[in-house]
Amino acid sequence: MLPMLAEAAAIAVSASPAVAAGAPVVHSIPLQWFLIVSVALFAVGSAGVLARRNALTVLMSVEIMLNAVNLAFLAFAREWGNMHGHVVTFFVIAVAAAEAAIGLALVLGIFRHKKSINLDEMNALKN
Repeated sequence: MLPMLAEAAAIAVSASPAVAAGAPVVHSIPLQWFLIVSVALFAVGSAGVLARRNALTVLMSVEIMLNAVNLAFLAFAREWGNMHGHVVTFFVIAVAAAEAAIGLALVLGIFRHKKSINLDEMNALKN
C-alpha cells in the first residue's frame, strides 16, 4: 500500500500546474519556524555540552547540535528548491555516525580502564 501512495504522491506533484510552469511552490510551514526549531535544538545541544560532565550526555548533545544544523540545511534547501542542502545533510549524517561509533568506542575503553565516564576524571593523557 505504501508504494502505491508514494507513487500517487509523486504523480500528483509532477502533474501540478505550478511545478510544470516553474512557478514557486507555496509551502505550508514558513522557513522561520524551521529556523526557530533549529536554533532551539542547537541551544539545547550547546547547553548539554557545556553543562554536563557525563561523556555519553555530551555525545548525545553533539548529536542534537548536528541534527539542528541538518534541519537548517534542509529548510533552506526546501525554501530555495535545490538539492545542495540534502547532499550536505547526507554527509553530516555520515560524519555523525562515525563520530558516534568512535566516541562510544573511546568511552567504553576509558570506562573499562577508569570505571567512570565522568569527563572531569578523564585525565589519561596527563602525566
